[in-house]
Amino acid sequence: MGMPVTIEGKNNADALVTLKASEGGVLWTETARYYTSRGYGWQAMSVSAVNSLVVRPSTTSAITLYNNSAKTFVIERAFAHNLVAAAVTTSVLWLCSHPIGMTAPTGNDITVRNNTSGLTAGTEGIFDTAESVDEDGWFPWGQQSYVLTVTTPGGVLVADIAGRIIVPPRAGISVQVVSSVTTGTFTHGLHWFSVPASELTVN
Repeated sequence: MGMPVTIEGKNNADALVTLKASEGGVLWTETARYYTSRGYGWQAMSVSAVNSLVVRPSTTSAITLYNNSAKTFVIERAFAHNLVAAAVTTSVLWLCSHPIGMTAPTGNDITVRNNTSGLTAGTEGIFDTAESVDEDGWFPWGQQSYVLTVTTPGGVLVADIAGRIIVPPRAGISVQVVSSVTTGTFTHGLHWFSVPASELTVN
């Protein structure tokens, strides 16, 4: 029988740290599964459907998530449900990352919210609907949805972010749907991980 081996790797400060495994000995290589196992995963969405836009979003969002914690929100996905569909319609999600120091939303309209590990819903993050925001740069994310004939409710738009957007403390992210008509209505949501700074690879 060989001697136990400790596996080490270099962290962001170029110092050696011991790599961690689960109780059963599984070395974590998938960030999302690791964050979920730690209870960091959260989802929130609105329940009141709003009409989609037919122009690029500007200073009003469908939903805004603001980070009021000391942790960093690692965005896993954004989504929208087409509650009332319209025939021959193309729709796509647009997201806007707001910088540190943005004005905190005035409301906290968390209507549907849960933890992806079965924990009791907490109070981290301000989730507001119909929020006035700065136009810090809106960009389309994910695949478009095309509706040929009306079937209500319609489909779901999903943008798999997979950590490519992060929301540090006092920053935020907004979501909106742009369609080829304004008669389609959508509810909007986000799935994120609330991660302590010590577990991130960014300073």
